[in-house]
Amino acid sequence: MKLNSVGVFRRLGALYDLMQKEYDQTVEGTGFTCADCPQNCCTSYFQHHTYVEWAYLWKGMKSLPEAKQKLYLERAQAYVAQMQEQLAAGERPDAMCPLNDDGLCGLYTHRLMICRLHGVVHTLAVRGKMGVPVEETFPGCWRFGEATEGRTDLRPLDRTPLYSKLAALEMEFLGKRIQTLPRVNLTLAEMLVQGAPKLR
Repeated sequence: MKLNSVGVFRRLGALYDLMQKEYDQTVEGTGFTCADCPQNCCTSYFQHHTYVEWAYLWKGMKSLPEAKQKLYLERAQAYVAQMQEQLAAGERPDAMCPLNDDGLCGLYTHRLMICRLHGVVHTLAVRGKMGVPVEETFPGCWRFGEATEGRTDLRPLDRTPLYSKLAALEMEFLGKRIQTLPRVNLTLAEMLVQGAPKLR
């Protein structure tokens, strides 16, 4: 792991704090909550795409007692096996995140970006015609829609600057290796099963 990872991780933690602030401002006054939701988003099939988050996740893993690490790794292996079976059958994977302990994340302070931003109305600059960025709005999950039905004063969470800041941290973390390392396209469970990212 790079010698400058301490500084990058510190800034990643600050970025995660900013994500939480933006998320809180979006849900403020809506009554929206994830508590007791019958469709736990921790079963959603998410893939993640940065080495810096992968490494930070493992920083959190290494801070846990060995018994807890072993439990999470066993769950991750079971998740990956189930995921592969479902994908082979042409199905979208549907399994509980290996870090979920009775509805609570076992690595809450080290959870990944998508885990932090999922569910609420948001905007994102996407590539439009001729490569020109176009801002699109995404409604959020069904429960957020129910909580905010009829509202016209919502403040969508703007993901674009948050993604840009994360991309900048990724480039700083990897340096020149960003040109040669394979792209990350892994579920959280796969990040656990594969171990901390190999950067050499």
